[in-house]
Amino acid sequence: MKKNIYHILRGKFLISDDSFKNWRIIILISVLAIIMIASSHKADQKVYEIAKLTNEVKELRSAFVDKRGKLMQLKKESFVEVEMKAKGIGISLNPPTKIIVRSQQEQ
Repeated sequence: MKKNIYHILRGKFLISDDSFKNWRIIILISVLAIIMIASSHKADQKVYEIAKLTNEVKELRSAFVDKRGKLMQLKKESFVEVEMKAKGIGISLNPPTKIIVRSQQEQ
């Protein structure tokens, strides 16, 4: 047992006659480790991008709600009345009347 551990520490399994089998396994494990590290980095990049896009969506939704609130304020009759009084236009005291236009073919 002690002799096997000593051979591993000295690296004799890499230079012995049947070392080709050992080298294939070592290269395979190295390639798999590189692939695993690369996929981990890609996953991390996607997580960061998702977090960035989530923050952007929150900001855009907040801006949308703010603009919608301002639009509702601008559409109120009381606000329009104040703005028109500032320009010298008042509210009509007579209600609007419906104008019906008949085409000449109906007559």
